Amino acid sequence: MDLKFLIHYGFHFIVPALVALTFFKKNWKKVYLVFIATMLIDLDHLLATPIFDPNRCSVNFHPLHSYYAIAIYFSLLSWKKTRVLGIGLLLHILADTIDCFL
Repeated sequence: MDLKFLIHYGFHFIVPALVALTFFKKNWKKVYLVFIATMLIDLDHLLATPIFDPNRCSVNFHPLHSYYAIAIYFSLLSWKKTRVLGIGLLLHILADTIDCFL
């Protein structure tokens, strides 16, 4: 296992857990499950050829990782009912952005 793999998946699983535990103490389990569910945006990788390319930056390459989609994810922060979803999606994008620089 290489360092890039550990950082990428650590950011996808550990950082959301820390955010949930820190900011959503009463409902951290439910919030963490929402954060993990946001990984479903990776289904857009199925539209790419090849499906997985370790040297490709996902951000602004795949439709659900586009700048337009990211703007929508930011807008989700505006409403209390969608805020957790928005945070989860932006954490996912941040993890993928970090991956672009490694």
